[in-house]
Amino acid sequence: MPKAEAQTYEVGKRSVRLSSPDKIVFPRAGYTKRDVFEYYLAVGEAMLRAVGDRPTTLQRFPDGIDGEAFYQKRVPERGAPDWLTTAQITFPSGRKAIELCPTEVAHLVWAAQMGTIVFHPWPVRSERPDHPDELRIDLDPQPGTDFSDAVEVAFLARELFAEAGLTAYPKTSGGRGIHLFVRVRPEWDFIEARHAAIAFGRELERRHPERVTMAWWKEERGERIFIDFNQMCRDRTIAAAYSLRANERATASAPVTWDELRDVDPNDFDLRTVPKRLAESGDPWAERDGEVFGLEKLMEWWAADPVEQPYPPDYPKMPGEPMRVQPSRARTPAE
Repeated sequence: MPKAEAQTYEVGKRSVRLSSPDKIVFPRAGYTKRDVFEYYLAVGEAMLRAVGDRPTTLQRFPDGIDGEAFYQKRVPERGAPDWLTTAQITFPSGRKAIELCPTEVAHLVWAAQMGTIVFHPWPVRSERPDHPDELRIDLDPQPGTDFSDAVEVAFLARELFAEAGLTAYPKTSGGRGIHLFVRVRPEWDFIEARHAAIAFGRELERRHPERVTMAWWKEERGERIFIDFNQMCRDRTIAAAYSLRANERATASAPVTWDELRDVDPNDFDLRTVPKRLAESGDPWAERDGEVFGLEKLMEWWAADPVEQPYPPDYPKMPGEPMRVQPSRARTPAE
């Protein structure tokens, strides 16, 4: 079979070239590079509401999901069109980088042309890259639990958010987990936003210890839903709403309404079904930016119990942080 020729798409006011359109990206499902490109074209407007003006790391799979992958944290110095919007971000080490900051659908499909499968936006906007405007709560099922357990914890979290005067919007992770997003004013830095996530998770765990855990070490989590508080660290990101995931089904991280959350299966949302769902039912997150909240209540909870949790291992040692060693390997003082 002859190799398919490159195609050019008119995307808004841009011309975006798609090379090797028939290259297989998802071997088991048979989805091609063209399928991925046209997926992001179809969901682009809704996805921009989630990633628009946010520095975004690209998880690229140039040879498909079975090939080598890497995270693109800097816009390429060569070959990138001059119409890309970018923003400067600062890593925990203090180093800086110029990252893609999508403001047009053309930016998303250009990234797809470059082999991007998963988009990882920072919880900030370009104007205030050191101050999150989203609080992100990652409900991560542990062995012995599943999506249905995460759903039940999501509803418990919703009640707690309401008590704190906050409204959360749910989405599937594309796997077994659930992500809850709250729009907040960018008045707190990353450390404070992480403390807000810890305070929220700690209170949820206190009320529902049989279902929820804040234990950083896997050996201590048991069969519970882990609140991954370190997803609010600087340079830690969660797959964007409408982003595909690099699995054999080509599932997507899909926004859902609270009314439908108990009835969905994460495998319902994939490269083929999400564009159709969006066209027929609209975007459940369409009104999300209409109401912006503050973290004052969660910061009160933190102030009442300001106990640090471990940071990820690649972080510099942080003030007040406990030892970064799992309990079973910690040295016990001699008696």
